[in-house]
Amino acid sequence: MTAPMSNPTVPSSSSDGFIVVAVLWILGALSALLSIYAVFVIDTAAGFSVYDDRLRSESLVSAALELTAHRQLSAPAQSRPTHGRFRFHLGQGNVAVEFQSEAARIDLNAAPKPLLAGLFLVLGARREYAETYADRVISWRTAQSRDQTSESLAYRTAGLAYEPRGAKFPNASELTLVRDLPAGLVERALSYVTVFNGRPQVNILNAAPEVIAALPGINSERLNAVLAQRQASPDDGKALLALLGEARQYATIEAGKTVRANVQITFDNGQKASSEVVILIFDEGDEPYSVLSWHDEFYGSRPEEKTKTQSQ
Repeated sequence: MTAPMSNPTVPSSSSDGFIVVAVLWILGALSALLSIYAVFVIDTAAGFSVYDDRLRSESLVSAALELTAHRQLSAPAQSRPTHGRFRFHLGQGNVAVEFQSEAARIDLNAAPKPLLAGLFLVLGARREYAETYADRVISWRTAQSRDQTSESLAYRTAGLAYEPRGAKFPNASELTLVRDLPAGLVERALSYVTVFNGRPQVNILNAAPEVIAALPGINSERLNAVLAQRQASPDDGKALLALLGEARQYATIEAGKTVRANVQITFDNGQKASSEVVILIFDEGDEPYSVLSWHDEFYGSRPEEKTKTQSQ
């Protein structure tokens, strides 16, 4: 009698489980790599898009400057517009341009002490301090002789690691370095000063009310009269000069050769950019203008200086 045969059992192997785990791990790793790669591709595409918009923005600003220079050069020098605005659509952007003579600002390198002190006074400084601040601005821009070392000594005594430049301000932001000028006062003043006017007077056709109020001898009554006259007859410079009285020596109605252009760009994709550029207009030569200062603001980023600011 034969014994019954038993069913053979399949031996289990621990290596099978290990292989399954390894395969699952590899698949998970590949999935993660694919996700990372997808993010990388999206970010790269977005980066190229931003870069393309920046290139388009630069081209549109250059076009705006060309048109601004054309408006200046198409008129005789003595009757060039001191301000203006226009719009155009080019490529993939809508561009709004507003330009104004730089002579509407107080020149840190040319303004006399009474005008500088008047600005500081209008912006909130006490009269005695305003006079002192004006003296320090003038000391900063004035070459010091070997015998005139008191100002340099004052900077060293104040613990500053630098001395007065003893030369022209290369850009208005250097006003922050002048000894003891309050930071808040400087911040407010930067909207009304320049290094590109090149003359001691300011153009009252376009000057901000704060600048007109800074003119020596201007009281509130005279200021209101000037502003009312300017609103009624924006281009009647002679009438404005007649209202200034003794402050007339600090004012002009000439446009000058430097222009500040504010360019606002809205792209068809909804993105925005803005630039503030100061140009010097040439009456002769192959180039119609030269860029003196260029600041960009893109996608709400902080302003960055595109070209090194230079004095005339």
